[in-house]
Amino acid sequence: MKVLVAVKRVVDANVKVRVKTDGSGVELSNLKMAINPFCEIAVEAAVQTKEAGHASEVVAVSVGSDACQEQLRTALAMGADRAILVQAPDGLEPLAVAKALKAIARQEGADLVVLGKQSIDGDNNQTGQMLAALLGNAQGTFASKLEFAGEGVKVTREVDGGLETLHLTLPAVITADLRLNEPRYASLPNIMKAKKKPLDLVAIDTLGVDVSPRLKVLKVTAPAERDAGKRVGSVSELVQMLKTEAGVI
Repeated sequence: MKVLVAVKRVVDANVKVRVKTDGSGVELSNLKMAINPFCEIAVEAAVQTKEAGHASEVVAVSVGSDACQEQLRTALAMGADRAILVQAPDGLEPLAVAKALKAIARQEGADLVVLGKQSIDGDNNQTGQMLAALLGNAQGTFASKLEFAGEGVKVTREVDGGLETLHLTLPAVITADLRLNEPRYASLPNIMKAKKKPLDLVAIDTLGVDVSPRLKVLKVTAPAERDAGKRVGSVSELVQMLKTEAGVI
């Protein structure tokens, strides 16, 4: 079985982002970039699948600028066998990314595609579902546990009422939730080995997909700052402030 795992380049989760002064987006200059945390979990899931003997190859793929090679090398250091960068403008919409991933999945003959459930920048939670629909494959979203059995995979996913278990027949698309695993750290020897692993560049124009934008960002604003908390001396004072200042009772 061949596993394709998607990797997205985002601002490091520990960095505090700032909105551009003109409100056109987020200021990215001189910020530390990293693999999207949910994509990192997806990479770990794919590597564990191979280590358990269920997969013969793990291919990491990213859609974006040449700078994404850094994150692909990290995925290779984590255990992916090779990588593919679909060279495209940054900021593609989820549907455009799904179309590109569909083309790569078809070319590679992937039996399983694993993605993070969402990215921490756009926060759309759309690409995995769109990809499954475009491929016509089974899908298991928000996966917190994977069990391979026969020709399929059992996916335990978190829902509002608890846990739901699905059995997917391969080929399938799975999106990884936070509790699926704990991603490993790439060791120095593996980082050095990753430099020699193949990383292919594919121009998005050669895939024959339409990536023209369908949405336009009108304005980006920072969230309103919260007022400082106040210390009260008694319950009666708290109730009075909830009535007069907060207006909630």
